[in-house]
Amino acid sequence: MVIKVFLASSSGSTAIKKKQQDVLGFLEALKVDYAPLDIACNEDNRMWMRENVPVEKKPTNGIPLPPQIFNEESYCGDYETFFDAKEDNAVYAFLGLPPPPGSKEAKEAYLLENGPVENGTIVNGTDDAEDEENLEAEEENIDDDTLKREVPMEECNRDEHTEEVEAEVGGETGEEAAEEAAEEKVAEEKEAVKDTEESLENTAPVKEEEAQEEAEDEEAKGEDDQPVSEEEEELRQLEEEEEEVTEEAEQEEEDE
Repeated sequence: MVIKVFLASSSGSTAIKKKQQDVLGFLEALKVDYAPLDIACNEDNRMWMRENVPVEKKPTNGIPLPPQIFNEESYCGDYETFFDAKEDNAVYAFLGLPPPPGSKEAKEAYLLENGPVENGTIVNGTDDAEDEENLEAEEENIDDDTLKREVPMEECNRDEHTEEVEAEVGGETGEEAAEEAAEEKVAEEKEAVKDTEESLENTAPVKEEEAQEEAEDEEAKGEDDQPVSEEEEELRQLEEEEEEVTEEAEQEEEDE
């Protein structure tokens, strides 16, 4: 029995690519033989998958999305049902395959058929804990490159076309970003020049007022420092003598 996994090698959906890698990686970890069938480059694969997915399993638009899993002609399920089986340790039952002796799924099937086993003894005399550790070790040792590898399908011309379009769009986006950055820089420089001119205009009247006040202060200071003439000095002395005579006369009158 061959497990068929229908995939889209050139899907533009990151989610679909991840689901496909998860399915293939887990099948390889379990060492299950499978055949990857590409629906993107092979129209026959696409039509066969769509025709053989049960109607009740198809989405509302009637077009099932990859990955879709079959055992020969029998439909197993899509990614969601595969994931549920993985969580329930029932992948072999999901694929319609007998679980290998010593696997966790085989132990659970044995317990369901024969009831609890005393002293932890299970199929083939293998210890439960040891089997679980072996299975977990196998899953952890999956090569990352294997999980991320592309499905070995023939190349599609539309892949190259998609890359060219993305490159053109990326180039245009880079040029537009550079132009916007240059325009923003020019606008900032213009704004800085405008602010400087306004600052100079507001400062000029203040400086003129300060200069005028300094000139007036200098003139007043010059007048105070100007030397007193001889005539002004004599006049001042006469005024002082008159004040003294007046004071003496007033004093004599008070004494009488």
